[in-house]
Amino acid sequence: MPDHPKWARRLFSDDDFEAIARAIAEAEARTSAEIRVHLERRIVRRRWGRKPDPLQRAQTVFYLLGMHRTAERNGVLVYLALEDRALAIFGDEGIHRRVGDGYWAAVKDLMIEKLHAGAARDAVLTGVAEVGRVLAEHFPRRPDDTNELANQVSVG
Repeated sequence: MPDHPKWARRLFSDDDFEAIARAIAEAEARTSAEIRVHLERRIVRRRWGRKPDPLQRAQTVFYLLGMHRTAERNGVLVYLALEDRALAIFGDEGIHRRVGDGYWAAVKDLMIEKLHAGAARDAVLTGVAEVGRVLAEHFPRRPDDTNELANQVSVG
């Protein structure tokens, strides 16, 4: 298990990171899709005077992590910028075409409710489980499926 920075460990323990990786593995066991969770301390600010957009940053991170290279374009990134208290969920074109913006907003709302209650681990686990459920519905696992991306939480 990688050594996570102090700012990430203020919210998530090593047990939390392990639980999230297990939840991703469990969700992916039922689908051909890939799920990642990525944490940043703050949203990278590129332009002065403009409030950073967590969804735009999630999309950038999605591509930086190579998630667009999945065979069916069905990867999903759960992105959190901890100190900015920002959350975004970005799904590649294969899954987005099937579920649309409303679905991502509903998952985000579920997660925000738990975050506001101080349950960061539960928020991420809930988001991963819900995304996994829908991915399994639209992209069931095939016998020849391989895990294309790591399940550990990435930190940037």
